[in-house]
Amino acid sequence: MSTRLGLPLAAILTIPLVLPACSGAAPREPARAPAPSPAAPADALQGVARIRADAEKLGPLVRSDLARRFLAAAPSLPSITPRTLYRDAEKKRVVDADGLSRIPDRDAFKPLPVDEEFYYSTRYGSPLAYTRALEVLGEAGVTLPPGSRFFDFGYGAAGHLRMLASLGVHAVGVDVDPLLAALYGVPGDQGEIRSLSGAPGSLRLLHGTFPGDPAIRAAAAGPFDVIVSKNVLKKGYIHPDRPADESKLIRLGVDDAAFLGAVFERLRPGGVFLIYNICPAPTPPDKPFVPWSDGRSPFPREAFTAAGFEVKVFDRDDAEAIRTIGHVLGWDQGEDAMDLQNDLSVLYTLAVRPPG
Repeated sequence: MSTRLGLPLAAILTIPLVLPACSGAAPREPARAPAPSPAAPADALQGVARIRADAEKLGPLVRSDLARRFLAAAPSLPSITPRTLYRDAEKKRVVDADGLSRIPDRDAFKPLPVDEEFYYSTRYGSPLAYTRALEVLGEAGVTLPPGSRFFDFGYGAAGHLRMLASLGVHAVGVDVDPLLAALYGVPGDQGEIRSLSGAPGSLRLLHGTFPGDPAIRAAAAGPFDVIVSKNVLKKGYIHPDRPADESKLIRLGVDDAAFLGAVFERLRPGGVFLIYNICPAPTPPDKPFVPWSDGRSPFPREAFTAAGFEVKVFDRDDAEAIRTIGHVLGWDQGEDAMDLQNDLSVLYTLAVRPPG
């Protein structure tokens, strides 16, 4: 979303990968990427077909049961019939055809075709980008059995949440991007999701500010087993050390203590809060500051402790694991290829609400 849960938030890397994960586990030797299969080239596949193919490639790279189950859920994603939305020039209003018919200035809107590829990736990339984050959670002992509750702050696209729901998880996402409310407004986009395990999961998407909006705050009441924020809660966005364009920053609408307090109270005892950030390399001192390049936690360790959390991992470097995953997903290919070796920074912080 060009703004995730609070205010404008631009240029979030299109690699929201669950791959980025959270957990307090010690770093491991990264697995090697499997040799390319003779199947169709990745760029020849789109939508669900590509997600399924990429999930098979990522399978040999994960070790936790949680990440394996997540990847095995890729075939559960349904095919999507193409649809058309309508968006104004400022990209602040997005509606479907019915909504457009009720708008006086409808001439200000242009068609936005939505195919299966866009439905699952939006502006932030494959739902499989969450694989590493789930792997980190799995290494920390998180299992997410059927009936678990998972909350994503700034979800950006619904594919990964739907995959979790197919595992029997009750998944909730919140975001402020007006595109998402319209994109996932067709019957069947949300609600009860058929589970691979037999126990149905569910998907619920909330659109507004958290925790500032009372209605959103009430709808996201918890308790949750896991709360994740990926590529949103970056120090460069929230508390930049250098001058930055205000339109590129995120304002949470509450102070740090209030935000962390809202997260803490929504976790069950023993629940986990993960901040996972994938970024370009930090901006050099002699270059204009790029807010999204500073992926450190926006909250100091002391702020987590004051809110009641036990900090298990603070700003741990996870770049090596993401280089491997990014290569498999093709981030280093094509016109907008990333330099995974020299232009990548990955940090995560994992905190736990103490049991009892």
